[in-house]
Amino acid sequence: MSIEVTLGSPRGFCAGVVRAIDIVELALQRFGKPVYVRHEIVHNPVVVDDLRRKGAIFVDELDEVPDAQLVIFSAHGVSPQVRDEAGRRGLRVIDATCPLVTKVHVEALRFGGQGHTIILVGHRNHAETVGTSGEVPERTIVVETPGEARVVQVPDPNKVVVLTQTTLSVDDTREAVAVLRQRFPNLVVRNDICYATTNRQAAVKELARQVDVIFVIGAKNSSNCNRLREVAEAAGVTAYLVNGPEELTPEQINNGQRIGIVSGASTPEHLVQEVVRKLAPATVRTVPVVKEDVTFVLPRELR
Repeated sequence: MSIEVTLGSPRGFCAGVVRAIDIVELALQRFGKPVYVRHEIVHNPVVVDDLRRKGAIFVDELDEVPDAQLVIFSAHGVSPQVRDEAGRRGLRVIDATCPLVTKVHVEALRFGGQGHTIILVGHRNHAETVGTSGEVPERTIVVETPGEARVVQVPDPNKVVVLTQTTLSVDDTREAVAVLRQRFPNLVVRNDICYATTNRQAAVKELARQVDVIFVIGAKNSSNCNRLREVAEAAGVTAYLVNGPEELTPEQINNGQRIGIVSGASTPEHLVQEVVRKLAPATVRTVPVVKEDVTFVLPRELR
């Protein structure tokens, strides 16, 4: 049975991921080894292992970083408490937080300062949500699902704002926000799902109309990759999340001769191409949905 492969586009690295990886590599070049990074710089083990080989040391918390060393905050952002700890310890900090995540932090501070309850739609234990909710913790309530949106309680129903994690399912978030709008007529809504997440989900929906099975290339702990798999399945297509060719199984490949491939915003393109080579398709074509040309400037310390 000959295999046809259709590649979704856009796919792979977004501007925030490119910036974060560049920050670590430039810091290693400019300041030398070691450079400490709090949490995975982005959620992909291939990217992290490559930077580790170049001299980056990844830690879970700042207490693992020796005094006076250089530490980079990951693309997912951190809470003010982490920043304060770094200041107390005298650590040199370079912030690789995605600018679109920083925007959500700024919104949290602004609305929290105006007395709003912040309903943060996101995954409670995701690094991005933890960082954002730390800005105004006494006024922030995390809601994960439409079901939670139906029962969440707030002190003043007339002063509520919705912020969102940047890597959520567009459709699921729309449903949760609709529930909240119904409950709180004066609700202020800030849709913070980023352009890259939105575009890659649109690419999956287009692929789902044309293929029998979809492979999402990316890490198991990547929020945006998991959402891509869910979007494909919601569209009625079998979908698998694999990080590279070694994770493919014969059962998955035999599931269909028309195979669609997309990748998350933290997935290197070479992993996509390695999967294509392993599939050895008769034909490969690309279905472009939207063109991306977003770039972000580097932190001041590295310009």
